[in-house]
Amino acid sequence: MAIKIGKTERYINEKIADNGAVLFMVIDPVDYSSIEDAVKHAKGSVEGGADLILIGGSVGAQGELLDKVTKDIKESIDVPVVLFPGNIATITKYADALYFMSLLNARNPYWITQAQMLSAPVIKKMGIEPLPVGYIVVSPGGTVGWVGDVNLVPREKPMIAAALAMAGQYLGNRIIITDVGSNPQSQGQSSVPAEMIKAVSSSIDVPYGIAGGIKDEAVIRTAIKSGAQIIQIGTAIEKSTDAIKKSKFFSSIIKEEGLKKKHLS
Repeated sequence: MAIKIGKTERYINEKIADNGAVLFMVIDPVDYSSIEDAVKHAKGSVEGGADLILIGGSVGAQGELLDKVTKDIKESIDVPVVLFPGNIATITKYADALYFMSLLNARNPYWITQAQMLSAPVIKKMGIEPLPVGYIVVSPGGTVGWVGDVNLVPREKPMIAAALAMAGQYLGNRIIITDVGSNPQSQGQSSVPAEMIKAVSSSIDVPYGIAGGIKDEAVIRTAIKSGAQIIQIGTAIEKSTDAIKKSKFFSSIIKEEGLKKKHLS
């Protein structure tokens, strides 16, 4: 039986095929002063060129807050709205799809298969498209590393990340993400190392993205040149006073480097 690819996954694959790389903007509603502010930033990000909006967070993004933010964002933009769940409660019927994530280097099997088992019937009943995502957390790990009880991948060990990514693909994940956690630069670290991006991207055949600590041009250019196709940015746009301008800045760099890479391949 052929694998059924949903509308949002097709959209992601087509965007990567067309542009070489894409911008996913992350909205954690808990980090915003109001629902209106979160919606404003999401709308501004899309106007600036973001290809997709991710909604969620490690702690507290659930219930009425999640429903309201997701519904209002969905009504304000024309790109997919995808849930970025921190647990089984980070689900709402108002989203187009969700990262159906397996945290590949978690110590606790709850984050590898049990949370997925508990949420699968709810996701199917709501009619949300599941995106099979293999998630890998790299040192320092931030909140996601602590909450997910992760055996963090050392930054100087790119082949460990590559082996985890291959395992994720072989297990059926059709997107792989490596994440260093929120605000890694406050811990004296930056985004996913270039050598790790190269090792992972050269080892898998599915879309590959990076997250955490992405806030300047050099990091983005290096990441895409090294093989990343999905750039997830949250804090840098959230903290901006002009989400349209900031997203336009990031989007233009991502598309420029993505198209360069596409034409070279």
